[in-house]
Amino acid sequence: MTYEISPVGWVCEGRSDPSDTDHWGEVVSTIAIDDRIGEDSLSGLEGFSHVEVLFVFHLATERDDYAGTRRPRGRDDLPSVGAFADRGPRRPNRIGVTMCEIVSASGRLLQVRGLDAVVGTPVIDIKPVMREFLPSNVHQPAWADLLMCDYFKR
Repeated sequence: MTYEISPVGWVCEGRSDPSDTDHWGEVVSTIAIDDRIGEDSLSGLEGFSHVEVLFVFHLATERDDYAGTRRPRGRDDLPSVGAFADRGPRRPNRIGVTMCEIVSASGRLLQVRGLDAVVGTPVIDIKPVMREFLPSNVHQPAWADLLMCDYFKR
């Protein structure tokens, strides 16, 4: 089965270099909502502190093969893991998702902090973060702590 998704918007301001892969915590990005979406599509977001942004890693290529394991970011100090144990951009369907702080929402412009996507990135959905969807007992292996230690550092 295949499916087609049209972007609801694009990242139009923020970081532009996809090779700059850490320190996203203070990055402020603007998402411009597509004209086909209503002018009031962001109405009501002002009551939320965060949104989840789903986007396409449009500059990444999919791997030829997802069988087997690989080291995240090719780092020898990290264990080899399967495609779904890593959040990198070279993944099946190249879909990314990030929980971001809302800075402002006005008209068709949504400004967020902490979005790890570059200018030109197609945004495929935006959802408000609700406490009831957040897990209370998250745990992860030590290698993930090592991988992510500078990712959202401010």
